[in-house]
Amino acid sequence: MEENGGGGSYRYWVREATADAAPLPLPKKLSPQHLLSQPNSLGSVWNTAGTWEEKNLNNWATHRIKELLVSVGSLEFSGGKAQIAEVSKCSGDAFLVIVRNKKRVGYTYEMTLKIKGEWIVKEKKRMVKGHLDFPEFSFGELDDLQMQVRISDEKDLSRQDKLQVSQDLKLFLQPVREKLLQFEQELKDR
Repeated sequence: MEENGGGGSYRYWVREATADAAPLPLPKKLSPQHLLSQPNSLGSVWNTAGTWEEKNLNNWATHRIKELLVSVGSLEFSGGKAQIAEVSKCSGDAFLVIVRNKKRVGYTYEMTLKIKGEWIVKEKKRMVKGHLDFPEFSFGELDDLQMQVRISDEKDLSRQDKLQVSQDLKLFLQPVREKLLQFEQELKDR
């Protein structure tokens, strides 16, 4: 397309700077005194207005959840005892967001815990391994925490024995919930 004959461009945003135009802004280095005189705001130094700022906390959260859950220890049952051997799967997102100078945190995770224990079955001690699956849990919803039990070594167990072991392993729900509540509090305090 051709320019019109008046010497200006037909595109507003490509116009030439004229003498009466505002000068371009120059960067200004902030002094330590200036930084100290600013009101307290959450987040980064550059974000004094407290607009939008998001921080990814995935690494910290995944490590902390694993650390807390392994510390649950062993539980004693009427027919045996079991413990969390490891957190075999722990994936999700955790974040801290600052909006309008207010801090908000959140997370959504799913995990699988590897369980090992021993039960007395038909008057013999039996080693039993299994998994506790937590399909999804998120911030503020731990009262609705769901858990599924999978028993790995089930060859020689009768249906009744499997049911008993499964019921015993469901008792891990409360201590796991307590550790996740502790994690939520630590996340809020960050």
